[in-house]
Amino acid sequence: MTDIDGFEILTGGCQCGQARYAVAAPPLALYICHCRECRRQSASAFDMSLHVPRNGWRLTAGRTQSWVRGTDSGRRLRCHFCPDCGSRLWHESDPPGDTVTVKAGSLDETVDAGSAIHIWASRRLPGIVIPPDAGRYDEEPD
Repeated sequence: MTDIDGFEILTGGCQCGQARYAVAAPPLALYICHCRECRRQSASAFDMSLHVPRNGWRLTAGRTQSWVRGTDSGRRLRCHFCPDCGSRLWHESDPPGDTVTVKAGSLDETVDAGSAIHIWASRRLPGIVIPPDAGRYDEEPD
């Protein structure tokens, strides 16, 4: 499905299928985050988040719950998840800003991690290799 500007609309949702969303605007960036909180949240070595304009994103089915946590950079982050299966779907600043970070693993189609920007690279797990030509920040970019 495409929008009026020819952008291929991205869709995604939770693991049980109750909560669904659509992204109808080109992503601003794909981040691979190596911070401790993202590792805990994803139960993996890192987390991938697609940074998108808020006005190009919407929940299309179901409902979510959220909670707010502090971040290593001192900001506050609202974390949205499916109340039925617990899948994390997106994050937004608290209070909300102009962007949303969609959990890339919840997209229906896979993303190309080759263009990802690695953040909190100083906290990556031993053995995780960041490609030499990848964008990289030892902490969080401004």
